[in-house]
Amino acid sequence: MDDAPAKTEAARPLSQAELDQLTDQLIEKLKTVFDPDIPVDIYELGLIYKVDVSDDKDVAIDMTLTAPGCPVAGEMPGWVQDAVMEIDGIRSCKVDLVFDPPWDPSRMSDEAKLQLNMF
Repeated sequence: MDDAPAKTEAARPLSQAELDQLTDQLIEKLKTVFDPDIPVDIYELGLIYKVDVSDDKDVAIDMTLTAPGCPVAGEMPGWVQDAVMEIDGIRSCKVDLVFDPPWDPSRMSDEAKLQLNMF
């Protein structure tokens, strides 16, 4: 009986084309999640700070909130995770809330500023 751990096959690196396509899909899904108090998606609001994708298609996201006391703070990471997991081939998604640096309106896209009449 062999007590050696089973060898796991290393994932092949994602090609640039695969990564580009996955990036587009991630942005599309992130744009489906809205802060309930603001009629703009979290991507355009600048709440997504970092998205890492492994060759195994594990996704790790750092995001923030417009305010630390946001009433949906406990729910929004789950909404983001659920949206990302709708992408075919994604193995896992971990969403962490971070508050450094603090969010401010300068992080919003021009599209979001236009929607909110902040120009």
